[in-house]
Amino acid sequence: MRLLVPLVLLALFCGACAHTAKSTGLEGLQPVVDDFYKRLRWKDFRGASRHLVPEHREAFLKARRELHDERDLSITDYEVLEVGLAPDGLRATVTSRIQWMRLPSASEQTATTTSEFVYQGGVWLLERQLEGPFAGELP
Repeated sequence: MRLLVPLVLLALFCGACAHTAKSTGLEGLQPVVDDFYKRLRWKDFRGASRHLVPEHREAFLKARRELHDERDLSITDYEVLEVGLAPDGLRATVTSRIQWMRLPSASEQTATTTSEFVYQGGVWLLERQLEGPFAGELP
């Protein structure tokens, strides 16, 4: 009986930790940014689209199909250069360098992108991205 009470308390404590809110700060944003770019590199566009605000997801996926990006686009490298958090903690700007090739061109292109993330519904979501292989698609 003595062991039962501590075990129950431990189970409750661990359960509470598992359900705490996701971080609105930079420590919560960094894994999202990394996962977004990794999914792009592996051409997991559906997985990458989960990091977009809901109103941009279908258009993003449609553009990937129309441009045959599964076949023709290769993200060769990316590097996060700078991350800035708005004073309210609900918006962030991420500056990255991305390198890619899109067939039929055999030339690698490099761009410095500015990505704007918003904290909505307990998660960081990409709202807008300037420059790079998706320029003009995420207004």
